[in-house]
Amino acid sequence: MSLPQTYSAMTPPCTQEYAPYFAHYIQLALQHGDLIHTLKSQMGEVQLVFSSLSDEMAHFRYADNKWSLKEVLGHLTDTEQIFAYRALRIARGDQTSLPGFEENLFVASARFNEFSMARLLARFMHTRRASLDLLTALNPDEAAQTGLSNGHPTSVRAIAYMMAGHVEHHLELVRVRYLNISSSSINIQTSAA
Repeated sequence: MSLPQTYSAMTPPCTQEYAPYFAHYIQLALQHGDLIHTLKSQMGEVQLVFSSLSDEMAHFRYADNKWSLKEVLGHLTDTEQIFAYRALRIARGDQTSLPGFEENLFVASARFNEFSMARLLARFMHTRRASLDLLTALNPDEAAQTGLSNGHPTSVRAIAYMMAGHVEHHLELVRVRYLNISSSSINIQTSAA
């Protein structure tokens, strides 16, 4: 018995395949070229940025009412899981309107600051590997499937690009607002994880 083919490329979505709110994330993902490579390389970037933080640094908030670095990492994982769930449902032809979620409620309800950075990183890596497993198993027709997410027509491939753009968005915020470093000073080269 042979294993199903895996697909390593995914074409970018058209603007009508996602809500205007997500255009920024899509554009960030498009700047990096191949989506699957970007999703894999982000694992190394997240590891590099978050693994060297002391516990004191990991609790840092750059302003009142902003998330700690641990909460940012927890948010990345929660959001990735939601995006993957939406992608799976839409890829399977489910036309149920999928609801949005309130990210601040999720973070406030979680206990991210109680976990070690190693635990939070492991959770993100596990979630990203599962997302990659899902996305690389989809054929082009499944990736182009469209459903309703938060009241907007959304394709599976748009969700995949949102995953990458969302992480890129938060990595840039962490570099600039939390760690005071420019993204140009970080150049990550990683192998496929």
